[in-house]
Amino acid sequence: MTADRVGALADWDDLDERGMSKRLAGYFGHSLHIRHIDVGSCNACESEVLALSNPYYNLHRLGLFFTHSPRHADVLLVTGALTAAMAPVLRETYDAMPRPRLVVAVGVCALHGGVFANSSRFMGPVDSVLPVDAYIPGCPPNPYALLNGLRQAILSREGVKLK
Repeated sequence: MTADRVGALADWDDLDERGMSKRLAGYFGHSLHIRHIDVGSCNACESEVLALSNPYYNLHRLGLFFTHSPRHADVLLVTGALTAAMAPVLRETYDAMPRPRLVVAVGVCALHGGVFANSSRFMGPVDSVLPVDAYIPGCPPNPYALLNGLRQAILSREGVKLK
């Protein structure tokens, strides 16, 4: 990666919506498709993820879309405390995704188990099973934090240090 390209990526905070969409297009072919998977949660994070599609946050204006198929996904967005039953499903979903692929762990449960950490069914944080590119803490994280986490995942893959 050239130095001028890295410098341009570091200035995302100053980009308008059109500029952010153009930047994403350079890396993921005009759009970024997200596959969301819940591996065992209380559904609080899911309600915040769902809010990204409403008219207020309007995820689509940035070229970000949810997909039901891991074969079409660029990002795996994981919520919930990883349970024994969902560990193989999570791994299969990740393996089905084309490269380059990003993994984003969302919420306290995905990061370290939260209130479910002492459960006998808790398998550990998501990063104990998959390589995670970005962590979004919160119980639940708000939609702005989710958008920022997706941005961090893209930039971390490109080797850009965030402030």
